[in-house]
Amino acid sequence: MATIAVLGTLDTKGEEHAYVAEQIRQRGHTPLLMDVGTLEAPHVPADVGREVFAAAAGVDLAALVARRDRGEAVAAMTRGAPVVLSRFHAEGRIAGVISLGGGGGTAICTAAMRALPVGVPKLMVSTLASGNTAHYVGVKDIVMMPSVVDVAGLNRLSRVLLAQAAGAICGMVEARVPEGAPDRPVIVASQFGNTTACVTAARQVLEAAGFEVMIFAATGNGGRTMESLVESGLVSGVLDITTTEWADELVGGVLTAGPTRCEAAARRGVPAILTPGCLDMVNFGEPASVPERFRGRRFYHHNAQVTLMRTTPEENEQLGRILAEKCNLSTGPVAVLIPLRGISVISAPGQPFHWPEADAALFASWKANLRKDIPVIEYDGAINDPAFAELCARTLMGSSFAGGFGGTRAAGLG
Repeated sequence: MATIAVLGTLDTKGEEHAYVAEQIRQRGHTPLLMDVGTLEAPHVPADVGREVFAAAAGVDLAALVARRDRGEAVAAMTRGAPVVLSRFHAEGRIAGVISLGGGGGTAICTAAMRALPVGVPKLMVSTLASGNTAHYVGVKDIVMMPSVVDVAGLNRLSRVLLAQAAGAICGMVEARVPEGAPDRPVIVASQFGNTTACVTAARQVLEAAGFEVMIFAATGNGGRTMESLVESGLVSGVLDITTTEWADELVGGVLTAGPTRCEAAARRGVPAILTPGCLDMVNFGEPASVPERFRGRRFYHHNAQVTLMRTTPEENEQLGRILAEKCNLSTGPVAVLIPLRGISVISAPGQPFHWPEADAALFASWKANLRKDIPVIEYDGAINDPAFAELCARTLMGSSFAGGFGGTRAAGLG
């Protein structure tokens, strides 16, 4: 059976972690108690002591304890826990991890969980699981389970919930993927509602050619997750149709994926095509959430919770330069495909965000700042045209599996 790491602060929550460990043991698996506590003596014996984590963090445990600075202690264990947990997994010593915690324990243990690959079972029972957990989960598959009551002793409610949590992590490590079709090369793609038609049509072309296509919503976390998967080495090509997260990053919208968006494929040499999908829009919540400084701008109310703001020619000039800089980092094949008559559903002629001068500023800046060996293919149509979708898919297949683009600039025909 499997060995499951039971990771936590055994000085404050030792009894609870020991209870979960026993529940795991009763289900036929082997718990491995790992202690990331610091300020007090552990309440139960650990299989992996806190000194191991302190050493991984490069700190003197005795000195750390003597200073009795909780913030410093949490920070040290947050550095050490990922190192130790990832090493145990790499050595085949654990098959999954479960933890229980409040604020400090959740910060330490989810940092450790984020160091493990996607697919390794990870369960965090936390007092913080009912709120915004994005910074704890990051781009990994961490299951956040609300503790309901504080993790502070065993009672008639916590015993039930912790026993269920133990059952959940055991079930996760026992799960087996049914036999199916053989693995195919993976293509990742970025998508928004305004580019769904393009990505759907391109996916159909790629799947017919024998690829597996994974689609990520360009909503900030989706872009970060896609970049993380590319970095993992599991991806054969990137269909980056929807680079819109850069508009939010530049202008101040709510769906930013951070300043390294569009870098993973470039740095790893993974073949990629990029298009200016939805760079016409910056995302906000309900109308009242739009900052006052944007008063007088052009808006489109997508629904009651989403307000879109049109990017200006000046912002598009900057976006073109930024995207060119990301492409210029490429160590593998990359191409830029530009639909000249609409970069989203609502920027096409006759639509609310149609602004040819803004689009022209984007296209001109991207081309002017691009490395001369990177091809630009201009398509005389809109981004959601089936012909453009097929052009994107076939260009990516040509770059990935037919010896690259050949270093020439091309002009596509509508």
